[in-house]
Amino acid sequence: MQIQSKVIEGKAKPLGNYPHVKKVGNFIYVSGTSSRRSDNTHIGATQNEDGTWELDIEKQTKAVIENIGELLKSVGADLSNLVDITTFLVDMKDFKGYNKVYGTFFNHETGPTRTTVAVHQLPHPNLLIEIKAIAYVASLS
Repeated sequence: MQIQSKVIEGKAKPLGNYPHVKKVGNFIYVSGTSSRRSDNTHIGATQNEDGTWELDIEKQTKAVIENIGELLKSVGADLSNLVDITTFLVDMKDFKGYNKVYGTFFNHETGPTRTTVAVHQLPHPNLLIEIKAIAYVASLS
């Protein structure tokens, strides 16, 4: 079985010693992904003039899923190959907005299985959501 770890050029660098994606046979494991850009700013986080932040779960969710799609594309897969995701929300009050955006990408017939949990915090205070994923491709090059 072939195993390959990959850090994707042009994406936000991992905050530790781990890859963005790891291919193990026909499975692709995607590390926890956020709305962080390569310049370390966050989609869905806007600073007001008074220094406070406005955080948008819908913008962050869209960015996270799109980031996962780009990571999968870099190894020959796409969102349709997802078989399971785990979502971490800082506050379950954001579940409705997250679920609304999630539904624009996936449906109950073709989408991945899913677990959503609330966590105390994520690596940056502007993050409301992080998703880790597992994909499967019948034949990977």
